[in-house]
Amino acid sequence: MTIKSLTPALSVSPQLSEADIAQAARDGFRGIIDNRPDGEEPGQLSADQMEQFAASHGMAFAHVPVVAGKIGDEDVARMADVLARLDAPVLAYCRTGTRSTSLWALSQVGSMPAETILKTASNAGYDLAALRARLETNTSTPEQAGPARADIVVVGGGSAGLATAASLIERDRTLDIIVIEPRTEHDYQPGWTMVGGGVFDAKDTRRPEASVMPTGVRWIKSAVASFAPERNTVTLEDGSTVGYRALVVAPGIALDWAAIDGLTETLGCNGVTSNYSYETAPYTWELVQAVKGGTALFSQPPMPIKCAGAPQKAMYLSCDHWQRQGVLKDIDVQFHNAGAVLFGVKEFVPPLMEYVERYGIDLQFESTLIAVNGSDRTATFKENGGEVTKTFDMLHVTPPQKAPAFLAQSPLANAAGYVDVDQTTLQHLRYPNVFGLGDGGSTPNAKTMAAARKQAPIVAENLLAVLAGKAPMAIYDGYGSCPLTVERGKILLAEFGYGGKLLPSFPKWIIEGTKPQRLSWLLKSEALPWIYWNGMLKGREWMAQPAHRQAA
Repeated sequence: MTIKSLTPALSVSPQLSEADIAQAARDGFRGIIDNRPDGEEPGQLSADQMEQFAASHGMAFAHVPVVAGKIGDEDVARMADVLARLDAPVLAYCRTGTRSTSLWALSQVGSMPAETILKTASNAGYDLAALRARLETNTSTPEQAGPARADIVVVGGGSAGLATAASLIERDRTLDIIVIEPRTEHDYQPGWTMVGGGVFDAKDTRRPEASVMPTGVRWIKSAVASFAPERNTVTLEDGSTVGYRALVVAPGIALDWAAIDGLTETLGCNGVTSNYSYETAPYTWELVQAVKGGTALFSQPPMPIKCAGAPQKAMYLSCDHWQRQGVLKDIDVQFHNAGAVLFGVKEFVPPLMEYVERYGIDLQFESTLIAVNGSDRTATFKENGGEVTKTFDMLHVTPPQKAPAFLAQSPLANAAGYVDVDQTTLQHLRYPNVFGLGDGGSTPNAKTMAAARKQAPIVAENLLAVLAGKAPMAIYDGYGSCPLTVERGKILLAEFGYGGKLLPSFPKWIIEGTKPQRLSWLLKSEALPWIYWNGMLKGREWMAQPAHRQAA
């Protein structure tokens, strides 16, 4: 839970969980305001549920639902009324906190100068510059306010979005580029496996978003509510619009923690952890050190997920530590994989199986985690049409994953909810000036950081070709990389493309991808983080220059 204070009486936050409400009560909040319509995205807690949680902790509750991008005067009036009625301090929430902040800002018109309102929001991490006209006059509707415009709009300030923006700037520094990203922190997520294995410190995987934003781009700290590709615009959660000549969509993939019954209430305690979260990856290492016997369960949900090897990485590093400590023989290690195979590229299965046998891991295929009871330390799996419940001392969960709701519900999405692009050029199949990449793209490659590193220069080159009236010529071969940490000090460097084709970056005499090696470990632990911060996010395309199709 990330709470930002606007005034002594009001703070705002992204979506709250039951545990967050309990913490808010302990922090002294006396009321909760829900600014999300029910059913806005799958797994979202309803207003009725949130009201019950608030009441159980002695807090008042109000539901002021607002559709993202459509804040009207009636919505503002209702928010103002609720703020006047509830005892302070109050915590308001929506998907990212932007709608709640916007409602507060518009409710202050007439009682606070526009500049003060904007500065207050900015200090909390919310850029409401697009609302200036309404804040100054209170007469402009979102549709009347003049939209921002740019040559290129990039949706998503994660790895794929920033790498693409940087590659574009390196090619043409005269471009006017806007990056839309609501988060104020930027994470190097591949490092979280190493955090969970006691190799990295979590704080070294996170930097302020402002520090990694490419020089020369404009950053809008807001969330996208919807796309209108036929009008070449996107609408933000505060109702403002941003126009473009070309659009890059790189929103990542959504972690659906709520899809596993009981998980959100116990994640980060009761022996339940995950390397897929900045907050809980350190807890993985705490558990690994504490467990001396019993049962350790590791889960992998149905595809697609980002870094399909990460569930195994957590398991192998844990087993390696237990083996070194002489306690592995006392631990029943089980890998519950919703899929039917250990790894999707057959060449890497034999060396992985050697470690499975070395660590005595019990492989459970077609076994999907569906529920967790933290207090009882039990996990329930769906297997062979039935359900099996098992006790655990440690449970490492990989959450189910899906396309972000604002993308899945848009005209840019395919049937699965991802940006519907050509798998070779990364150009949208219906809107030629739209490109998609990263975990939010529809390409059938492994969703890895390495894939985004290869895709970004291809999108940059093809997008500029389209703006120049030319055909896209840079091609993507589906490259992805999964450095499988099979033990502390050795990695199996799996590199492959579409159809499972092996695509090694190095000659075999340097790195043999099907054999665990010390050099591969050094690549992941020492070289790749440095390359990420100083190369990929700076538009330096080391070993990532695009290949091209032959001209007709």
